[in-house]
Amino acid sequence: MGVEAGAQVARSRALAVLRIRSRALAVALLPAAVAVVLLAGGSTDHLVGAGWHLARWITSVAAVVVLLAAAAIALVVARARPAMSPTVPIAEESALDLYHLVRDLADRLGVPAPSAIALTPDCDSWLEDRTHPANAPPAPEGRDEISGVRGLRPAFQGQRRRAAATASPVLVIGSPFLWWMRVAELRAVLAPVVAGTGPSSHPDIAAARRFVRGLDAAVAVAAAHRRDPVSRAALAGVGWVARLLLRSCRVHAAEMERGVAVAAAERAQAVDYGLRIVAQEQVGLAYAGWDRLLTRVALPAWRMGRWPARLDAGVVAALTELSRRDRLAEGFTSRLGERPACDLLEEPGLVDEAASLLAARLFHGGPAEPGPDWAPVDWQEYPEEVVDRKWRMDAARLHRVLDALDARGGHRTPSAAPQNPDAPTLSRVMNHLTTPQPSATAEAEEETGTAETAEAAETANDDYDYDDEYVDGDGDDERVGSERGEALAAGLSAEVAREEAAVPVGGQQAPAGLTGQGPDTALWDDGSLPLFPLQPPRTGRELLADHVTAMVCCAAMDTAGAMPGLDWLDGPSLLLNGERAADLGSKVLTLIETGDPAPLDAWLRATGVRPEKPVRLV
Repeated sequence: MGVEAGAQVARSRALAVLRIRSRALAVALLPAAVAVVLLAGGSTDHLVGAGWHLARWITSVAAVVVLLAAAAIALVVARARPAMSPTVPIAEESALDLYHLVRDLADRLGVPAPSAIALTPDCDSWLEDRTHPANAPPAPEGRDEISGVRGLRPAFQGQRRRAAATASPVLVIGSPFLWWMRVAELRAVLAPVVAGTGPSSHPDIAAARRFVRGLDAAVAVAAAHRRDPVSRAALAGVGWVARLLLRSCRVHAAEMERGVAVAAAERAQAVDYGLRIVAQEQVGLAYAGWDRLLTRVALPAWRMGRWPARLDAGVVAALTELSRRDRLAEGFTSRLGERPACDLLEEPGLVDEAASLLAARLFHGGPAEPGPDWAPVDWQEYPEEVVDRKWRMDAARLHRVLDALDARGGHRTPSAAPQNPDAPTLSRVMNHLTTPQPSATAEAEEETGTAETAEAAETANDDYDYDDEYVDGDGDDERVGSERGEALAAGLSAEVAREEAAVPVGGQQAPAGLTGQGPDTALWDDGSLPLFPLQPPRTGRELLADHVTAMVCCAAMDTAGAMPGLDWLDGPSLLLNGERAADLGSKVLTLIETGDPAPLDAWLRATGVRPEKPVRLV
């Protein structure tokens, strides 16, 4: 299928969508047309009699009701704001070279240039129609889409309002592409995306897209929670009609978009075709590095109330490390010597900071603005500000749960060490996990304590809306090795649930007067954050493994001179004599799953860690 064939398919499907719209209008006007015929017949003395008089009254009333309902539905469809992706706007004056590249690419493809450029913290690029008037309200003075990031000016606001008056869509670019790809690679990747502006300018395709987006927005409006029974009932009818029309348009709209994509891809064949094959390999690499960076590096910081302010720069470091380890790319060093695409920005550091804050909101649900409990962190500070604090906070939580279990009785483990058995030592944790099962009498007490802990976990779940599988730690097939371990895992789950539930939606309460995020405020509600959660809630087994590992790391730092470190692919890591301790995780899992401390004991002796010494907590 060539360019013309794809465009023809798209236009024919667009006409099919518009015919559905016309049929809906005809159905709405049908009662009025019948009423007009009956009224005209009565005025000319052709349709006379009591029966025709009653029919005129019935059809007239029905026509008025149907017209009012149709007008209400049309008003909701027209005024409902279509969904729009949260992005970081890029003003033209802050990225002259990038705009020049895109416009030059559009000229080579023979299509209209995008009206504006925005960045998304994801490995994808697309065109987004923002021509709906509701997408361009006057923004507050000095604000932008992602507030709280220093240095980004609202110059894009006027450009956004101008773009709303044109048919050209906005080009949304994945921010990791700018930092990882070279300029020529970025141009090759964007070629088929920019080529999509050609079909987007066709009147029939543009009208069909507006109709479908309006129906989708109307469904969202009808689904919104409202307490007023009247408005809820009225919008339920609007939602039913909108869903009916959407179902009728679904196949045609999908085929239309497929035809647009085919036409754009065929048109882009003549631009950097050979380079696009190489660039697509870099797209896969960027996605792999971005995913590892978010889940292994950024997520631990976000959970502590810190957000790495240079995520895109971290992608480069992560992919460099990945290529160095696995030798994924030939000529990798020479490639890095070429000009990176981020050089097309005037201030790449500020854009990276804005994209990093947006990523924290989308993937974790963080606040819209930095604050005392939501501060940025540089990569140089990450080991001390995030890794060390994370381990010590986890160790402190672990000992709080142990104290709670001991206070309930039946869980205290005799210690061979002369110091306080409740001291925050690694030995206390290991003894708890390796103590043999109690006798029948003690077992009853053990079960009572475990039941109380499980009940506390269930109570936390009821209070803070956590799944039972998450709170009690036993929802999956990977059970902790002993009853003591299960009780400890359940206590940790309840404690974590209690702490996370104490944080308001969005991470913290927004200051007065700063509740918006700029033009996109009404398009994505804080109550729905995170929009794309990275990981499901951790099970009790995973929480126990994380906390025991943190305790081991604290003991190693305080008694063996170890240091916190950052591995670009695996996140927080323990450094012993400058080398990463890569074999610690398996030994901790052996301890908690089987109650066998031998592998961990051997590792502690080999590294000089003294488990009987108290560690510093926070």
